[in-house]
Amino acid sequence: MSKLPVPPQIAETLPHLPDRPGVYLYRNREGEVLYVGKASSLRDRVRSYWTGASSLEPRKRRLLEEAASVETIVTEDALEALILEATLIKLHRPRYNVRLRDDKQYPWLRIDLREEWPRLELVRRRREDGARYFGPYADAGALKAVLPTIRRAFPYRSCSDRRLRQGPPPCLYYHIGRCSAPCAGYITREDYHRMVKGLVQFLSGQDDALLKDLKREMEAKAAELKFEEAARLRDRIRNLERIRAEQRAVLRSTAHRDAVAVAVEDDLAAACVFFVRQGEVEGQETFILSVGAESEEKSILRAFLQQYYGEGSPVPKEILLPVDLEDRADLEAFLSRLRGSKVHLRHPRRGEARRLVELVLENARVRLAQEKWRRDRSREKAEEAVAQLKEVLNLPAPPRRIEGFDISHTRGGQAVGAMTVWQDGALAPSQYRKFRIQGPITPGDDPAAMKEVLHRRLRRTLDAQAGLLPPGEAEGWSRLPDLILLDGGEGQLSAGLEVLRALNLAIPIVALSEEREALHLPGREPLLLPREAPGLHLLQHLRDEAHRFGLGYHQKLRSRRAFHSLLDEIPGIGPKRKRALIQHFGSVRALVEAGPEAIEALPGFPRSLAERVYRYLAEEVREEISQDS
Repeated sequence: MSKLPVPPQIAETLPHLPDRPGVYLYRNREGEVLYVGKASSLRDRVRSYWTGASSLEPRKRRLLEEAASVETIVTEDALEALILEATLIKLHRPRYNVRLRDDKQYPWLRIDLREEWPRLELVRRRREDGARYFGPYADAGALKAVLPTIRRAFPYRSCSDRRLRQGPPPCLYYHIGRCSAPCAGYITREDYHRMVKGLVQFLSGQDDALLKDLKREMEAKAAELKFEEAARLRDRIRNLERIRAEQRAVLRSTAHRDAVAVAVEDDLAAACVFFVRQGEVEGQETFILSVGAESEEKSILRAFLQQYYGEGSPVPKEILLPVDLEDRADLEAFLSRLRGSKVHLRHPRRGEARRLVELVLENARVRLAQEKWRRDRSREKAEEAVAQLKEVLNLPAPPRRIEGFDISHTRGGQAVGAMTVWQDGALAPSQYRKFRIQGPITPGDDPAAMKEVLHRRLRRTLDAQAGLLPPGEAEGWSRLPDLILLDGGEGQLSAGLEVLRALNLAIPIVALSEEREALHLPGREPLLLPREAPGLHLLQHLRDEAHRFGLGYHQKLRSRRAFHSLLDEIPGIGPKRKRALIQHFGSVRALVEAGPEAIEALPGFPRSLAERVYRYLAEEVREEISQDS
């Protein structure tokens, strides 16, 4: 294999690379991040790509062929490099890195004990901010369901600091037993912090000791004839026992161990995770991975563990693996940091643990085989569809990238455009784009809106190719489509052709009308393909996707505008209160779902006004639902 030439910018960088741990980023000519890697020696690792480029496997060779520059970031040690690598992969989603397709984030419970009046919050990301975190919890719905019971046992405040400083009267949560009303002085700071200490004990799993303390305190209050306080403690004990008996499993954030394996074939990999609790497999998750430039099972397994647990999955005390990892100590340190206590990675060689690892590996292989069959079948259908489009549309080659465009508005208002992308056999949601129409649109004049959207989209790529955009803005705009699909008929097609002529571009273009599913082509009569034609199915799928994507954006803008208008109709809501409601809730539905107590918690909203706002907007939501049905 021929030797790869080193790009000028990389050749200038190589002699000056530091012999230090850190992270390196390969970028292409447009500044897009292609690959993020870590190294104990940046100098040795980056140089090794180019000194051994002729013997590299095809995927890594393709990475180097695209790379135009390399950027390095020095860190204190290998652990910091691992953490930074995970952060940058999450940020840039480079296509040559192993990437987890499922990007879920499990919730955490957060409490900052340094606050004067600490409160428990549900958050989606753990940060290094000095607060106590509990979780993550795999079942977000169950966690939300159990929180009201926890609040009855530990009536902590949930209001903002501004609302707290406003003082009495207390909000609705106090009257329904879910807040101890520190804002009104109904609880001393000492008693409040004692309650919060009990809450932390409970979430930490020390509920036996907590219940004993509460029962002792209840008996002492009763002996002192403080029957009202003793009754409150009795109710708290009952609520705690109820949580423990019925829903305590929700609050077990981590326990026992996981077994993890990956199966790899060509450019595809599947990962499987078994959850082992009390010695039994309680469940599993499987994932399909985009392999990128990696090919070794160990590298892909390490990248999966880093992303899967780094993005919020509960970290157990022990993780069983089918192979031993060279950088096991660094990865253990990374996972221990996420968990908050020691984590062990084990490669069992015999016994029950070994059989478990073999079973999880077999499940990963089965999932990989299923995905390969699905992908091969999808590729066959895609090849058949583009071959047909090449023939019926007289294209120079089967289109690899098709972009679909649609316009959404309500009588000309809140007009938006949507662009969806089909590329190399599949939809590419990461490349979808939304456009808010800037020019005035006459109701029914969709071609004018289509003309604006298409011009802005194509102009963007021409500017990127000419180097007129900053590297960050140029990302994602480097390629023109092989075929443009417009939702509509002759009017939209004429608008599209006008844009192509103005920009001096020769891109095949077609409009698909919904009424007869006819293809409108330049200089030809409308073409009707058979209903079962794979080429027609592909265009319909992309057209419908553009319609769905654009309609969602339009409804979001319309909802915001409706919220603004409705607030203007409510007596007592001036510009300041209107701005507060919009900033806090964002939409009518979000406000109605939050309830009047959430409105009252905002500064400047007494109970009577909060209830008036809620009643008015709740009625609007009911009318909207009845009209929709």
